[in-house]
Amino acid sequence: MEYGAIEGAVPVAELMGEELSYLRLSVLSGGSHLDNLITHPRVQKPGLAFAGYYEYIKPGRVQIVGESETEYLKTLTEEERHERLDRITSLPVPVFVITKGIAPLPGFLSLCQNREVPVLSSPALSSTVIKGISYFLEDHLVPSTSLHGVLLEIYGLGVLLIGESGVGKSESALDLITRGHSLVADDKVAVKRYPNGELVGYSEGPLRHHMELRGIGIINVQDLFGLASVRERTTIDLVVELEHWQDGRAYERLGLDESVFHILETPVPYIRMPVAMGRNISILVEIAARNHVLKLQGHHSAREFARKLEAQLERNRKGPTR
Repeated sequence: MEYGAIEGAVPVAELMGEELSYLRLSVLSGGSHLDNLITHPRVQKPGLAFAGYYEYIKPGRVQIVGESETEYLKTLTEEERHERLDRITSLPVPVFVITKGIAPLPGFLSLCQNREVPVLSSPALSSTVIKGISYFLEDHLVPSTSLHGVLLEIYGLGVLLIGESGVGKSESALDLITRGHSLVADDKVAVKRYPNGELVGYSEGPLRHHMELRGIGIINVQDLFGLASVRERTTIDLVVELEHWQDGRAYERLGLDESVFHILETPVPYIRMPVAMGRNISILVEIAARNHVLKLQGHHSAREFARKLEAQLERNRKGPTR
């Protein structure tokens, strides 16, 4: 099974939210066009475009106009300046952001208004604005998805429990929390894939730090078990699928066969774990996590056992030495 990406696009209006409040962005013009979509995480400074290289402007990117761009345009004749501003505002730019509280050049706001391009202003330095907006966009425009399951941090490892409804994911997770591990997300797990290949899972909205337990209802894990019982986010390092035991179905006995589960086209080590009467699933999940940590450290118990067994069989075939 694979969970695919949701293609990202960020409306300009989201730049005005709480996350970037420290930039103190304000709208100079185009307030009715804040639904323009930003589709690229990298921002641009349009210095080359102002110099006449218009191919440099890429669609969907935030354009940062700072002191150097403004001072360069001031060196041009009024006719040249109007021509450069007219050309750049006609390109597929979602928004311009003027930094350091610089006053926009004459005619720039009216051109942007006519082309339905909003112009924002920030008193912060260009470097601060670029860093802040870039980080914000990288976090919001990476491939993302959501899936049904419970995400925990066990021994520093992100373990995702999946399985059909009623199989015991939340109950097993609660048992693991009482054993000192941490909850990241219950029921709906949001996942993002970052450029370094990491899959990071977290909980969105009011469900954060909460679990739903049949017969009890919604509980606040942090209130019941303390701050150490929850984490805001974690990488997804192991997927464990819980399923009801099926008589006659072949289950892995040695652990030599290694499967993967794809999330956002990224393979994650995967274990299918049958649930049956008398099996302590939380302990088995904990041991699976411990075993995976050992594998990451280069110790593969099943393979080492198989090598020892093969060596023993080889000695038996050769017979006793004289």
